Amino acid sequence: MRWGHHLPRASWGSGFGRALQPPDERIPFLIHWSWPLQGERPLGPPRAFIRHHGNLADSASWSGRHGRLFPSASATEAIQRYRWNLAEWFSRLPREERQFGPTFALDTVHVDPVIRESTPDELLRPPVELALEHQPPQAGLPPLALSQLFNPDASGRRVQTVVLYGTVGTGKSTLVRKMVLDWCYGRLPAFELLIPFSCEDLSSLGPAPVSLCQLVAQRYTPLKKVLPLMAAAGSHLLFVLHGLERLNLDFRLAGTGLCSDPEQPEEPAAIIVNLLRKYMLPEASILVTTRSSAIGRIPSKYVGRYGEICGFSDTNLQKLYFQLRLNQPDCGCGSGVSAAPAQRDNLVQMLSRNLEGHHQIAAACFLPSYCWLVCATLHFLHAPTPAGQTLTSIYTSFLRLNFSGETLDSTDASNLSLMAYAARTMGKLAYEGVSSRKTYFSEEDVCGCLEAGIKTEEEFQLLYIFRRDALRFFLAPCVEPGRAGTFVFTVPAMQEYLAALYIVLGLRKTTLQKVGKEVAELVGRVGEDVSLVLGIMAKLLPLRALPLLFNLIKVVPRVFGRMVGKSREAVAQAMVLEMFREEDYYNDDVLDQMGASILGVEGPRRHPDEPPEDEVFELFPIFMGGLLSAHNRAVLAQLGCPIKNLDALENAQAIKKKLGKLGRQVLPPSELLDHLFFHYEFQNQRFSAEVLSSLRQLNLAGVRMTPVKCTVVSSVLGSGRHALDEVNLASCQLDPAGLRTLMPVFLRARKLGLQLNGLGPEACKDLRDLLLHDQCQITTLRLSNNPLMAAGVALLMEGLAGNTSVTHLSLLHTGLGDEGLELLAAQLDRNRQLQELNVAYNGAGDTAALALARAAREHPSLELLQGVAIQMCWKLPLMTYAHLWTLRVPSHWCFLLILMPPLPQWYNGLVTPRGRCT
Repeated sequence: MRWGHHLPRASWGSGFGRALQPPDERIPFLIHWSWPLQGERPLGPPRAFIRHHGNLADSASWSGRHGRLFPSASATEAIQRYRWNLAEWFSRLPREERQFGPTFALDTVHVDPVIRESTPDELLRPPVELALEHQPPQAGLPPLALSQLFNPDASGRRVQTVVLYGTVGTGKSTLVRKMVLDWCYGRLPAFELLIPFSCEDLSSLGPAPVSLCQLVAQRYTPLKKVLPLMAAAGSHLLFVLHGLERLNLDFRLAGTGLCSDPEQPEEPAAIIVNLLRKYMLPEASILVTTRSSAIGRIPSKYVGRYGEICGFSDTNLQKLYFQLRLNQPDCGCGSGVSAAPAQRDNLVQMLSRNLEGHHQIAAACFLPSYCWLVCATLHFLHAPTPAGQTLTSIYTSFLRLNFSGETLDSTDASNLSLMAYAARTMGKLAYEGVSSRKTYFSEEDVCGCLEAGIKTEEEFQLLYIFRRDALRFFLAPCVEPGRAGTFVFTVPAMQEYLAALYIVLGLRKTTLQKVGKEVAELVGRVGEDVSLVLGIMAKLLPLRALPLLFNLIKVVPRVFGRMVGKSREAVAQAMVLEMFREEDYYNDDVLDQMGASILGVEGPRRHPDEPPEDEVFELFPIFMGGLLSAHNRAVLAQLGCPIKNLDALENAQAIKKKLGKLGRQVLPPSELLDHLFFHYEFQNQRFSAEVLSSLRQLNLAGVRMTPVKCTVVSSVLGSGRHALDEVNLASCQLDPAGLRTLMPVFLRARKLGLQLNGLGPEACKDLRDLLLHDQCQITTLRLSNNPLMAAGVALLMEGLAGNTSVTHLSLLHTGLGDEGLELLAAQLDRNRQLQELNVAYNGAGDTAALALARAAREHPSLELLQGVAIQMCWKLPLMTYAHLWTLRVPSHWCFLLILMPPLPQWYNGLVTPRGRCT
């Protein structure tokens, strides 16, 4: 893995005039972002940075000034209520967007994708076989702004119908949402009434006759009073038809008759056809959005302008998008903790440098949808993680936002899900890449997976539609030197996700499995009848072979079932072996690998002549576990990719069986975290508890414990029952928030190592709470090389005063100084179980060291005190011999200490109250 916002489509229902319904989790529209840059200059051209400062109050004043078509007070009031309802509906956030904080709104900033005007001649030109690269705009056709869509064309003729088209992920829904909200806030003065329709909604009505007025009144109740005025609105009336590929339109007169009456009941498709013919409401303006493959459904003579939505073809637009998204001040998901401004700025700067380096990520972020995925992944990696959110769920939700309800071809009787087709074709390519350990694919590789098994004309038509509409979403041309003509998955992790999806859906079948399944199904259909006939014949005729045939028929389905079970075990074996490859033992953990692939790696780049590194696919087994979780299976079912409960159970059992054998080995810290991350993605506590029951030592030393990693470890191990002999989190860059997250794991630990983490006095509050917890069973606590200072020791002593389990405490090099040591000496007697205390390298003076030594001598259980400076002994007069004797130091050690010459200042020794010496 070496290396990422599309707004999903609308689903507008009826009821805008009634009371607002509760927010729907499945509203398939994302929003455009609305956080103004503070002290920053726009990075893109002026048309890409649009500031909105309107509200519904502004729209009210606008309607008062321009309500020429609706002069009556009742009509004006109805329009205003309609605006308010429409703005409320289109401003609602889907669940996937709520993770970024509550300040996302739609009234400040929007980043427009590039719109390139195209001609009918270009649309009639046959497409290239694998046209994945974006074609540059032709001379004389500059990019269009949203406000220029209905401007007169080059010959000065008025444009009434505009068709915007693009592949999946380019931002068609974004523009629709922006136009609707702009009109609601009075920022589209050219139109006094805007009526949006979702073609998905219209297609669900079927052939039932309904009039245009009924369609409008059912969905937008406040407009009932102004329906008689629609015909007089002329060009000031705008219809927005979103997702035209959902409708089967027939412009032949024999298929769809002419109708000019808006109150005449017709099929919904017939109403749309007559609107586009300009036979019904001929003066009205129409904006159509559709996928690229459905452009030809509207004859070009009815279209005034074509516009291809080209996404973020300008890197400056990508930078602007990331600045707006990542600079949100409250992206802590309501958890009360958010990333610091310096951290957010650092993420934006690193991402900008990676984009400027012309890396593959810039080619991926050509699609606004992948910009959303990059931001969601960075938010997952660097911000507090919402409960239940996993990396697999982010990718599954990303696909839901782009493919929810999408069929490959609405005219095809099979009604095949677009995502199901992608899982079968792109999943096959992804899995072959993972199995052969490659990420670069030639045109032959791609065509081989796309065209495998295609025999009929209908299948070729489906393949053509997929190439036009979705192939660019999954594959991108490789921009690395020396890789011209090859293709890569748009985001490296998407290859591993699709490969895992290909496996868990059961799409990978050997020839023996395919033949065996067909035979088993055939035998199962006729088996009962044949068995009945054989039973009768066995009674009438003395044939001894008939019972044998009868039993063989029963055995066939069982044999196939065992063959399928062996296949699942083989997949589980391959998955576990991929997870525990020794070649990957010294890699970073997968979360750090993902962060580096997005933000880039600081330092010199690899020379082109150097041999390439071996490809790593450590996310593949993790995604397999994540896709088997209940939440992801439910979302995949919405996409037309259902995973049966029985299949998920059998796959989980096969994985558990293999993990039980290989999961007991001692793993390096980064690989151990990957193992825990697999269980976190699986989201099955019972499964994880059984597999991890043998884990006794948690060694994550040297792993950078970010908020998401702390959440992973706490979620997987925090609910276990057995104790952990040792938890080693040395040099993990832990902070107080991480300590609070890991508290359930600490409560299970007997030995806890937190050395070299930079923990200060603030962290000691959490350590105090840990020590005072009634379930604390820590016996050894190592806090060496943390700047605890005297204030931190005071908090620790409060915890030790009420703790009954700690026997060994290390405060080596914690910056205690004389103040801290004196405080420790004064409160040492409040704890009665401590047996060993290490306070070396704390700059102890003579007075503080002697006070601590006396407190140690009087302590009832303390056996070893390490770190009291020995150089004090030769500075003291001979009478100190008596003090050392009172501390029960052996007499020959006292004599040597008195007679020894001055020692260097860096040397630290010990005073042992019980006569022990180390």
